[in-house]
Amino acid sequence: MIATPLLPLRNRLAELILRALADTTARRDLARLAEPGPLAGGGFSWVADVEPEQIGLVRERARRAHEALIHCPPLRAEPSLGETLTAAATLFDAGLHFEVHELLEPYWARGEGGERQALQGLIQIAVGYQHLANGNLEGARALLDEGPRRLLNGELPDLDLARFATAIAAAADRISGGAPIAVPSFPRSGGHRPKEVRSGSRAEE
Repeated sequence: MIATPLLPLRNRLAELILRALADTTARRDLARLAEPGPLAGGGFSWVADVEPEQIGLVRERARRAHEALIHCPPLRAEPSLGETLTAAATLFDAGLHFEVHELLEPYWARGEGGERQALQGLIQIAVGYQHLANGNLEGARALLDEGPRRLLNGELPDLDLARFATAIAAAADRISGGAPIAVPSFPRSGGHRPKEVRSGSRAEE
């Protein structure tokens, strides 16, 4: 997990990362943003005069996104829900939980029935882990409690939502105790079984 930078930086970076899912030019921009050195010019005026701590968060999130997308083919202009969920899994497993929320929200907004329930659960879980990375334990616990319940009332083709929900619920139970928190891998199609990694209750900066 990694904290988000301040709001304007967070939103601009998330926009770039989501664009990079389908755009190779944006992927090159992520690679450049992740590299050490000055960022003056080259389309990066939005990070000019930013505090070093914030620059560090931007670079680290850019690095994670760049590395996660290296071997992923670009998405089509209008990807299916299944393709988008695969992209969401890539971002989630890279610790880019805010971006997962941004990616899935349009699909949730137009979804119906069990699909809408499941997408809301996935979004809540992603935001819950981002709260955890940002140090908001109360917000994290609330969403990591609610998200799995929505998954169990929802349905998405070929995804083992029940297994993921159980793993998330177990992780949520550990938050208040200060123990390392499990971050299960996002469910993927084809029977891929989620694994767990451990993280502290604050961002790894």
